[in-house]
Amino acid sequence: MFNDQIFFFFYNLAHQSTFLDWLITFFAQTFPNIVIILAAMFLLYHHEILPFKKSSDEIWGSFRILGQRWKEIVLVFFSGIFAWILAYVLKIIIQIPRPFVQFQNVQALLSETDFSFPSGHSTFFMALGMAIFFYHKNAGYLFMFFALLIGIARVAAGVHFPIDILGGFVLGIVIAYFVRFFYDKLHKKV
Repeated sequence: MFNDQIFFFFYNLAHQSTFLDWLITFFAQTFPNIVIILAAMFLLYHHEILPFKKSSDEIWGSFRILGQRWKEIVLVFFSGIFAWILAYVLKIIIQIPRPFVQFQNVQALLSETDFSFPSGHSTFFMALGMAIFFYHKNAGYLFMFFALLIGIARVAAGVHFPIDILGGFVLGIVIAYFVRFFYDKLHKKV
């Protein structure tokens, strides 16, 4: 009941104006791609792998830095990808219909065909944000905020319930934590 009330609070923002629909669609569908690019650029630039205006000696130094920092970059994206795969498997197992299937009056702004819980987008982006947070606190907060924006937009677009987003956030945080935990355990043994 409470889940439905929150859903309709955000969903009622849709279909009010062309601009608002575009904004919701942008944050629900296009912005996630931008966030992935921003995360990759942040991790590469933060470690001086992609600074501007480099001499040939500095370029080789960048490869050396990449060799030293590749584990962090791989762990951040592995956390997100592993979390997304697990969310996809859980969707198949749990099989909760999307809002536009459950409510006939909901017209989704996006085309989705799979099940609703947990949100794969929320799971992936929260895992990504949390994994970045382990290495860079302030940037991690920013990327977790991006995950929240994406989650709210997907509710407003009519393709997820708030509980799908919350479930995705919890799953993403747990997966990022366990990936980091197991990596640290393996790294200490070596």
